Amino acid sequence: MPDRPIRFLIVDDIAENILALDALLRRDGLEVDHAHSATQALELMLVHDYALALLDVHMPGTDGYELAELMRSTERTRGVPIIFVTAADRDEARRFRGYEAGAVDYIVKPIDPVVLKSKAEVFFRIGRQARDLQRQHDEMQRIAHDRDRAASMLRAHTDNSPLAFVTLDQDLIIRDWSKGAERMFGRAAEDLLERAAADTGWLDEAGAATLAGWLAPGDSAPRHSTEMVLGHAERGPIPCEIYGSILAGSRQRTLSLQILDITERKRAEEVRSLLVGELNHRIKNTLANVQAIARQGLRRSADLADFEQGFVGRLQALSRAHSILSDSTWASAPLDQLIDDQIRVGTLDADRLRRSGPPVELTPDTMLRMALTLHELATNAVKYGALSVPGGMVHLDWVGQGRGIVLTWRETGGPAVIPPDHGGFGSDLIAAVAGGEDGAVVADWRPEGVVWTIRLSEGVTPLDGAAPSAPDGPDPAAGPDAVLRGQSVLVVEDEPLVALDIQAELELAGAGRVRIVRSVDAALSALAEDRFDLALLDGNLKGQPVDAVALGLRRGAVPFCFVSGYGREHLPQGFDDAPLIQKPFPPASLSQTLAQLLHPPSPRAAE
Repeated sequence: MPDRPIRFLIVDDIAENILALDALLRRDGLEVDHAHSATQALELMLVHDYALALLDVHMPGTDGYELAELMRSTERTRGVPIIFVTAADRDEARRFRGYEAGAVDYIVKPIDPVVLKSKAEVFFRIGRQARDLQRQHDEMQRIAHDRDRAASMLRAHTDNSPLAFVTLDQDLIIRDWSKGAERMFGRAAEDLLERAAADTGWLDEAGAATLAGWLAPGDSAPRHSTEMVLGHAERGPIPCEIYGSILAGSRQRTLSLQILDITERKRAEEVRSLLVGELNHRIKNTLANVQAIARQGLRRSADLADFEQGFVGRLQALSRAHSILSDSTWASAPLDQLIDDQIRVGTLDADRLRRSGPPVELTPDTMLRMALTLHELATNAVKYGALSVPGGMVHLDWVGQGRGIVLTWRETGGPAVIPPDHGGFGSDLIAAVAGGEDGAVVADWRPEGVVWTIRLSEGVTPLDGAAPSAPDGPDPAAGPDAVLRGQSVLVVEDEPLVALDIQAELELAGAGRVRIVRSVDAALSALAEDRFDLALLDGNLKGQPVDAVALGLRRGAVPFCFVSGYGREHLPQGFDDAPLIQKPFPPASLSQTLAQLLHPPSPRAAE
């Protein structure tokens, strides 16, 4: 320890002599121990380290010479300096024996204080230097231990890190190659160490030039970073992100590289760019379609009410087709699913539709055009054709033809058909389903019912399996106006325009009191304060989930439906019994869904 005192030992059988020597030697930083016999001295030496031992030559029993010989025969005490103290005459034989026993000096009684202090000072300084050297030695050992531990930890980190650590010297010779580098590049360290990096197939000429520039004497920047292609043993070139640290040594500069494989990141960036481009393309195409529908509808509609009815219906058809495609991640979607959707929202009547055809899937573009086509065909049938009278029927059949299908829409039991004088916008939309190919869409205006034949030569994928049965359509037993009359409705919607639109539709459908709230807290407060017959719940309120509101509605036994642009998978879990109306929604779908919430079909009717 730094404050450990220097110790001297005085061995003499006469107490007065010990006290005299102790008085002459006493000083700061020195502790003097006393022993009255050789045995006692040896015991003290086993406990303490001494910088000097002053031994009386003449002692009963074991004298000073014998004690010195015992000290020299033991490893612990062999290095203790010995000065003999004697009252005998200056006898050369005695002096020789003392030196032979290991003494470094003699002091003859009577003792000269100046001589004693001078000689003791020498050994005090030597002892202090030995103590300091021991302290430095211990400190160096501790530092070496910490260094070895840090080096071991660093090596463990570099070997287990997902990064590759590579060290290059001034000439781009590989001096270190971590386990992480072996994993990242599939190259063993023994195959690369002490080799020029550019000669291994790992680093190309351009990369070598870049790294050499980092190591150039004129470059004072200690840190560098770049992206570079490096060679994998099996996969070939892989993109990497490199961070370089310049280590300046006494003889040359060394470059320490930390390397990250960014192959997955590059792929993700490419996919993201592709998805953004595809999303941009689809959004612009959709907007262009909406623009075309609006323009053509305005030009060809008799009045604003006629335009609104046609535009909203077509927009809903596009929206539902988008929902179907979103569920399939914009891959192909079944034609049967599109027909089922038309039945579900009431565009087609399941009881008056007969369909037949093999299961097929349509590509996204074809699906969107077919959605508009079915909407136009069904709307025309309701206005002028077979579905405008009680006994009319629609037959929808398709058969495979080459790589496509031929789809036939045939109406029967309706009023006599009179061919139109000119084609309207709806006819143009129907004709567009085949992508504008000449002769792909043909209308046969038979007196007993119109027959449309649509040939799709592409965008169709045949599937194995039976076509699904058509779902039940909305229950027409009671009109929504009558069912909603006088009912109190809670609308939980954070978009003001959408909320106002819902409120207007509910009031037109005969609802009594409509309360609009725009946050989760406001919805919970409304449920605590008031009683509602029905509720419409948005799937997300300003970024907040609506699970608590749905739970509050269920606890209050308030029938409700979700109104959201999200699919079912993004809505609160455990509420699959709550219907989902997807935005944008047709007014008829909204009021019919609420009517079914108030008067659900009986189990027998459901069967």
